Amino acid sequence: MRHGETIWNAERRLQGHDNAQLSARGIEQALSFKRLIDGLNPKCVVSSDLGRCRETVGLIGFEDAPADVRLRELNMGEWTGRRKPDLIAEHPENYWAWRAGTWHPKGGEAWQDFVDRVVGGLRDWLKTADGDVLAVVHSGVIRAALNAFLGLSQDKMVPVTPGTATMLHFDDPFSKVVKLEGYNLGLFAPQTVEAVSD
Repeated sequence: MRHGETIWNAERRLQGHDNAQLSARGIEQALSFKRLIDGLNPKCVVSSDLGRCRETVGLIGFEDAPADVRLRELNMGEWTGRRKPDLIAEHPENYWAWRAGTWHPKGGEAWQDFVDRVVGGLRDWLKTADGDVLAVVHSGVIRAALNAFLGLSQDKMVPVTPGTATMLHFDDPFSKVVKLEGYNLGLFAPQTVEAVSD
């Protein structure tokens, strides 16, 4: 699950390892997601250690779920807090190269290092859980998982809406064959793609 919308998401600011509180819409998204929990019936719930995920996991009824630093969003370095439209206007080549995973801003995290971190965390939780795992994470974490497990490049994915689920099926925790069961699933009306930010 992607965390609910934050104030910075609404402002189209990159958050990375920084944090902003959930907006009123983000709180509604998280509360609406609770209705999907009964159907999903996860055996294990884990979240990123960043505040927006911890706030979301509490709103969906799992405030005691463990937090895992490996499930943090991509570190955006000196671009943290910057507005996407401003970056596109000022640094279009770097912005699109960053989105493609071939460049990163100063102090930021390289795409492949991020993917390796996320995959290691998710695989470990799959190994320890006796059933389905619900990970409350970030847009970038979901993109990294889809890239690693399904071979999808970032330019082939629309951003996931805050407060929605992406479902992957693993035959076992070590499986190399992973199947996409659902993408952008939620009960809350999705935003337009342009309005969604990391």
